[in-house]
Amino acid sequence: MKVVLIGVGQAGGKVTQRLAEYDYDMGFGAVQGAMAVNTAEADLQNLDIDTMLVGRDRVKGHGVGGDNELGAEIMQDEATEVMDGLDAKLSTDAEAVVIVAGLGGGTGSGGAPALARELKRIHDIPVYVTGILPGRDEGAIYQANAGRSLKTVAREADSLLLIDNDAWRTAGESMEEGFAEINDNIAQRLGLLFASGEIDAVDEVAESVVDSSEIINTLRPGGMAVLGYASAAASEDAGENVNAITSTTRNALLTGTSVPNVVEAETGLLVVAGQPERISRKGVERARSWIEEETGSMQVRGGDFPLDSERIAALVLLGGVERSNRIDEFMQRAKEAHESKNDGRGEAKEAFLNEELDDLF
Repeated sequence: MKVVLIGVGQAGGKVTQRLAEYDYDMGFGAVQGAMAVNTAEADLQNLDIDTMLVGRDRVKGHGVGGDNELGAEIMQDEATEVMDGLDAKLSTDAEAVVIVAGLGGGTGSGGAPALARELKRIHDIPVYVTGILPGRDEGAIYQANAGRSLKTVAREADSLLLIDNDAWRTAGESMEEGFAEINDNIAQRLGLLFASGEIDAVDEVAESVVDSSEIINTLRPGGMAVLGYASAAASEDAGENVNAITSTTRNALLTGTSVPNVVEAETGLLVVAGQPERISRKGVERARSWIEEETGSMQVRGGDFPLDSERIAALVLLGGVERSNRIDEFMQRAKEAHESKNDGRGEAKEAFLNEELDDLF
């Protein structure tokens, strides 16, 4: 699946660069272009991808200080300039635009939904957002920002792929180490997903090809999506890997998703990656059927992706998961964070009671 990446805010820029690096290092060729946009000049200086500073007249390159309404206003005002910078990367081969943003910061949480709205107004290809939720220990303002942004992005983007910072971070790590590991994990999982839908990404041919339309159809319900991943050692004999594929798929869905404890979904996609001679079609089909039973969806697609590895990896994409208990828990946490802020904004609490949540615009 040929995509163009645009990172918004500090976290969005870092993850976008890591994704572009992973795609290049693996030789997949799925990432057609990448750029980062921010209101804080310092956050752009260490990035190797193309960058653009926005809001210079309003915040002088110092960022928006966690104010996501200001972040949204700046992105709306300068969306034309941002899209002009993006146009050079949007070749006729591009099949989707993927906005990457941390939903806790001001620029990412405000700018991502505003940019998604403008991109959808201009372009016919899908506009997806990869939104990173703040961990529990990242402070009330980040929880509050993410709660408002989450609902707004889910409405504006064709699909919102959620990643919880608490999901892919090892206990006991420092904040900096944790973020580095999260970025690596996001790059690997998203990189494999995009590559699996790109038939030119590898030299070998999958037995059951997953193309870009499978990813697009899985994300078609809109709302929120999650991505699960797990891997395990594999035998050289495909016949001995039936159980390895099914157990790895179970781990990907039950313990390896980007938002923990999310199972019910409208659609699903299973990609089993590994050396073709190690992948059992019986195992793939059995694992796909299990995902149907577990998620309650009759729209679960499945296929394999040739990868030069002695391990078997399972990648599970779920679409339409916004009614999960885990998301409800986060929204409640974000609502409580809003209520605890004594900033004089009476509309903040009401924003969570309003399903439209137009406050960011």
